[in-house]
Amino acid sequence: MTQDKFTPRVFSGIQPSGGLTLGNYLGAIKRFVDMQDQGGFETVYCMVDLHAITVWQDPADLTRNTRELCAGFIASGIDPEKSILINQSQVPEHAQLGWVFNCVARMGWMGRMTQWKDKAGKNSENASLGLFGYPALMAADILIYHATHVPVGEDQKQHLELTRDIAAKFNHDYKVDFFPLTEPVIEGAATRVMSLRDGSKKMSKSDPSDMARINMTDDADAIAKKIRKAKTDPDALPSEVKGLENRPEARNLVNIYAALNDQSVDAVLRDVGGRQFGEFKPMLADLAVAKLAPISSEMARLMGHPDEIDRILTRGAERARAITAPILRKTYDIVGMVPPVSG
Repeated sequence: MTQDKFTPRVFSGIQPSGGLTLGNYLGAIKRFVDMQDQGGFETVYCMVDLHAITVWQDPADLTRNTRELCAGFIASGIDPEKSILINQSQVPEHAQLGWVFNCVARMGWMGRMTQWKDKAGKNSENASLGLFGYPALMAADILIYHATHVPVGEDQKQHLELTRDIAAKFNHDYKVDFFPLTEPVIEGAATRVMSLRDGSKKMSKSDPSDMARINMTDDADAIAKKIRKAKTDPDALPSEVKGLENRPEARNLVNIYAALNDQSVDAVLRDVGGRQFGEFKPMLADLAVAKLAPISSEMARLMGHPDEIDRILTRGAERARAITAPILRKTYDIVGMVPPVSG
């Protein structure tokens, strides 16, 4: 089976660890919607709760956060009829293939992962085994669907490279051409959204200042207020991208405007070059409210109906397993595991 024989399929996921922000929306979810709507791919989007528990999660919070993330996906435009929308733990083939890949991946590969070094730090002896093996499970998430493309941010690119290494080693070791070498999709004006209080830092739900981020649950007044109070500099906006160099806050706000309005940064600067932030911020606030407030309202509605969310995820798991179960069975056959006797 050559690479072009695989069904064009997109997979991506987000951890349900609470607090969806504008960074999650522009850096991931909006791109998921675009890939769903552009056609040409089957699209599978996942709440990766197995990944979330590699660090301690309060059980009640994990349940709520999973539903809230699902609500965020749907409110943003993920259609559960067009895309397969799933909760990772409800599709057991993820974990089952993850074990096979634990036996394919090498310790040295895992130890070189930047996120492992960053999250475990000097306390690696007390980090969970799951955190160390996180990239092998991520590879299984992708390859259990034979996904050909994954939209990722720059911070996940190394993990996708490892996914390709695991697929290549499996294919080589068993002399098959079974798993695709998945391609990353990295694009967009605001794939990395920065803090509204410090343009050199990534927008984060863990920032102690709520004014540093726009939460996807913020109402229109909160969204507008946070943009009006966002940190800027005293200079007018430039007319060319080069003029944003060494101006992190200006670059961040222009990037956000471009991503929300589906424009390039060049196009935005042609329109607003020469304007002061006192004029640009209200433009950005109006745009953000128009785009984000309806999402916030629909998320609130869905969270008031958890049974509706649960039914969507159950149906998503059924659709997912129609893909994953045959791929796992074939994987087991390749490895030499004896299948159960039916009947």
